[in-house]
Amino acid sequence: MRVLVVEDERVLADAVAVGLRRESMAVDVVYDGDTALEHTAVNEYDVVVLDRDLPGIHGDEVARTLVGESYSGRILMLTASDGVQDRVDGLTLGADDYLPKPFAFPELIARVHALGRRSAPPLPPVLERHGITLDPANHRVHREGREVGLTPKEFAVLQVLMRAQGTVVSAEGLLEKAWDENADPFTNVVRVTVMTLRKKLGTPQVIQTVPGAGYRL
Repeated sequence: MRVLVVEDERVLADAVAVGLRRESMAVDVVYDGDTALEHTAVNEYDVVVLDRDLPGIHGDEVARTLVGESYSGRILMLTASDGVQDRVDGLTLGADDYLPKPFAFPELIARVHALGRRSAPPLPPVLERHGITLDPANHRVHREGREVGLTPKEFAVLQVLMRAQGTVVSAEGLLEKAWDENADPFTNVVRVTVMTLRKKLGTPQVIQTVPGAGYRL
């Protein structure tokens, strides 16, 4: 899952990003509405965590613009206002969910996961393929009953491949979904991560390299 965090309180924004990355999400962070719209114009995010009270372009206007452009990502609006009318206003603008500050971080994580599921084609909560089960909610992977310990990035790559349901995912596609905007597209980070993932999953190998196209599980 790829997430954009839009929050002008930098300490909070960076803390949210760290927590989401621990959940194997690729996270970009911006601190104002103008930059948020620049990012959504060139990147496809599954979820946009959007502070309502932003400098420059207000969060309301960011939400209104994304909805008007039929942006595919879901919007989770954050605000210090907790009145009923504030929640109604945020949802009326087109936000998919609304979370007042201060919030419990586990609740934020749960809401982002829930919105991410809504932004993608319906899939079972636990993914299964070739004897591998992947449980996104509990962040656990098993193969033939054996638990497999993965790094957050390995988990994210496996999840993208399993969600593809047997279709080929290019290296660029994996980079787009499992890494943030700071990833260097000219490095071999995807190849190395796939290699270590194969080793941990064991034999017989289930991640297939399709020459000139990408990877398939």
